[in-house]
Amino acid sequence: MLKRIIKGLDTIILLLLLIFMIISIFCIYSATRTVPDFSQSYIKMMYFYGLGFVVLFTMLFVNYKLLLRFSPLYYFIGLGLLVLLFFKGDTLNNAQGWFTLPGGLKFQPAELCKLILILFLSYFLSKREVETLSLFKEILPMGVITFVPFLLVLMQPDLGNSIGYLVIFIVVCWFGHINYKHALIGLVIIIIVSGSSLYSYIKYHEEVKQFMASKHKAYWLDRVDAVLLPDQASEKATYHMKQSVKAIGSGSLEGDGYLHGTSVQSGQVPYTYSDSIFVVVGEEFGFIGASALLILYFLLIYRMITIALNIRSQTGIYIIGGITAMFLFQVFENIGMLIGIMPITGITLPFISYGGTSLLINMISIGFVLSIKIYDDIDVEDIIIH
Repeated sequence: MLKRIIKGLDTIILLLLLIFMIISIFCIYSATRTVPDFSQSYIKMMYFYGLGFVVLFTMLFVNYKLLLRFSPLYYFIGLGLLVLLFFKGDTLNNAQGWFTLPGGLKFQPAELCKLILILFLSYFLSKREVETLSLFKEILPMGVITFVPFLLVLMQPDLGNSIGYLVIFIVVCWFGHINYKHALIGLVIIIIVSGSSLYSYIKYHEEVKQFMASKHKAYWLDRVDAVLLPDQASEKATYHMKQSVKAIGSGSLEGDGYLHGTSVQSGQVPYTYSDSIFVVVGEEFGFIGASALLILYFLLIYRMITIALNIRSQTGIYIIGGITAMFLFQVFENIGMLIGIMPITGITLPFISYGGTSLLINMISIGFVLSIKIYDDIDVEDIIIH
């Protein structure tokens, strides 16, 4: 068993995780060293990474196919946690999406449910009998499976993670060989719905604004207006984005230097230790540093896709495809919102932002990828028998 694990390890992925850990700790320290309430965050992140590596290496001793068998149970537990949030959840940044654990730690079920959704959709597809996805037997049921957690998370409200569920659904369907006709119909529907929604939003903006204000949800529109209608958005609505763009732009080519970012060190950009940590990279390490970080993400995705191309298990391909989509969307959304092309959401930058829940889920996801590589040629029955 140990020889199989050592032989199947992807040293490049492990090296990338170590590099991400170093970058994360240094950036969190820079972002919080002048803020007394958060000055120990980089130490906590060390503990989170330590726990993350323990969980990752533990997963290497477990065949992912055995874990996958229980994915329907995971799914209903995840839904139960999302529902429980409306009764016992804590509100953070206007979203009721957190549980407070012993010791003051925060747990965000929406992060966990992304991985659960990937596993359940992959499990569902593993039971099919035809090569191309059937609209009524597979696509629509998978749509329902995705829509339920999507709606629960959107109601928190957590726009970033809820959109992530839709991205996972689309990518898993693509890896599952969706019929091109169905894909085209879906694309047309998305374009029509998106276009009509955008037109209606702009045309009836005041009416929508009044309605959302009556429901105490005006901050939803603030985030959307900052991207779609910046001239009409309030100063408060555009502050985060404007300060982020300004800070990243001021980094220029080489950056202002570590611990010397003016906006970061003066606290002008909110949440630089978590959601806005890319601002630290952009301002203090410049375009070169930001590009280097993106290259690291590219290498991670490349290695994961390489594993998917060299395994025989179609279910393993679904899982890796979903995890890849999850990471890509988070990187795009997080960086996009800080450079002004996406609305501000509470989504973290994978492996870099401060946060125990998101880091642990990301490490477990990598654990699944490596487990798929290690146990691709072993069936669960073989392990149970021996």
